[in-house]
Amino acid sequence: MSDSGTRRERHALDGSAGSIAEAREHARLFLAECVPALSATQSRDALLAVSELATNAVRHAPGPYELTLGDDGAAVTIAVTDSHRETPAARPRDLDGGGGLGIHVLTALAGRVETTVGQSGKTVKVTLHRAGRNART
Repeated sequence: MSDSGTRRERHALDGSAGSIAEAREHARLFLAECVPALSATQSRDALLAVSELATNAVRHAPGPYELTLGDDGAAVTIAVTDSHRETPAARPRDLDGGGGLGIHVLTALAGRVETTVGQSGKTVKVTLHRAGRNART
């Protein structure tokens, strides 16, 4: 735990298709240690957010990416930093496998998706609050 009371982990992933499952496993282990404990629904929502963020990094950004997980007792944060500088934007949903669902799913889970663009890429972050707007317990 950091001085601010926030528990944080960072994981470097290689950007391969298999890294999506690896990101989910890192998150599953992290979420199991949250205090207070997350509900089953909150854990599923967080794992879905990890899957969406990791999948987008693998699909749209060449090379490795970093998964950052945080827990301050009131909210869980999930962020993925990759090498693609373009900000994700909502696009029409293609239910025939063409994509376009990720940003909609993340917004439904978190209410807000934050993107920070830097010289070497971007970080996309969602915050899942235990109580409030996106608490679906």
